[in-house]
Amino acid sequence: METVRVLVVDDELGMRHGVERTLRGFHISLADVEGEIAFDVSLAATGEEALERLRAEPVDLLLLDHKLPGIQGLDVLDVVSKEYRGEVLTVMITAYASIETAISATKRGAYDFLAKPFTPAELKATVTKAARHLMLQRQARLLARDKHKLRYQLISVVAHELKSPLAAIEGYLQLLQDQRACADPATRTHMIERSLVRLDGMRKLIFDLLDLTQIESGQRPRTLVATDLGARAAFALEGAKPAAETRRISLILDVPTPVVFSADPAEMDIILNNLVSNAVKYNRDNGTVTVSIRDSATQVTIAVNDTGIGMTAEECARLFGEFVRIRNVKTKDILGSGLGLSILKRLATLYHGGVVVVSEPDVGTTFTVTLAKLPLTEKEPSCGTTSSLESTSPTA
Repeated sequence: METVRVLVVDDELGMRHGVERTLRGFHISLADVEGEIAFDVSLAATGEEALERLRAEPVDLLLLDHKLPGIQGLDVLDVVSKEYRGEVLTVMITAYASIETAISATKRGAYDFLAKPFTPAELKATVTKAARHLMLQRQARLLARDKHKLRYQLISVVAHELKSPLAAIEGYLQLLQDQRACADPATRTHMIERSLVRLDGMRKLIFDLLDLTQIESGQRPRTLVATDLGARAAFALEGAKPAAETRRISLILDVPTPVVFSADPAEMDIILNNLVSNAVKYNRDNGTVTVSIRDSATQVTIAVNDTGIGMTAEECARLFGEFVRIRNVKTKDILGSGLGLSILKRLATLYHGGVVVVSEPDVGTTFTVTLAKLPLTEKEPSCGTTSSLESTSPTA
């Protein structure tokens, strides 16, 4: 339960206690806030006492009488607006209600205005309005802090992921500068090849980050067309063939009947390329990668199976987080951005689908992606989306 701390400042004892009685036990529920909101009420008879309480303990909402002995209500409001900007919401209470008073109080930072005499219902309505504003402010501050924290974490992770390949490339280049140390052509060729591998990894990290941010922000242009998934899968397998051939890994495509449904071809390529490249990378020599695609009345299913190193149940549960890479003795030499499966899951969600993984250490892994078949009008496109029924074929 959220609590709004209220300080009632009024020189009339009956008014102070009347407000306290009205708000004691008063709870509200707001659509924008989970759970109920309660009110914790404290009292002050003068402006001086109010300022002492404000400095001694936190206050969210100030119900401040305009006419006070000693320091006047507007003077207290000036201090609150200057010293507690954005932290304390002030509602002015006065028996001398006028347009001029309301304008003056608003200019000095008052949130609202309540004229005496007021009913308990009027007080509750004003307090409810103020509480909603306070809760929205709290949520905005929390979101801002979370955004700052996430931005910091993202920059830290990206810096960490780029630091290692940059250091490796720098080391190779320094060695290449020493002609005596690199007189052997085979050694030079090896260093250049390793540098190119590291550069390719950095390039993939950058492209994956761009894909992820565009998908999450809804700014990635989408074109929904009748897409042949078998053809897209064949294209993905063709791209993985060089890496597979060097390790004698067999690539199998299992599509008994043509599977064509409304999708963005580039998104299907991202899904299939991520699944196939992972199946090759985490496979064993002389292994097999099988891509199976099935069609039904309501959805299409893409399953990619490998005979590789596999994972434990605990490792599977962590897979779809951002920058998550399974690190162990078997995977220590396998490069990757740790973003591919996170992107894949987000893309599946765009098609009202999902992805599950079944794996067994030293046996293999199967990723299964389901994508709902919906009319184009039911699939809400991102910004820049166009829809078409023209068939597509894979292009490089």
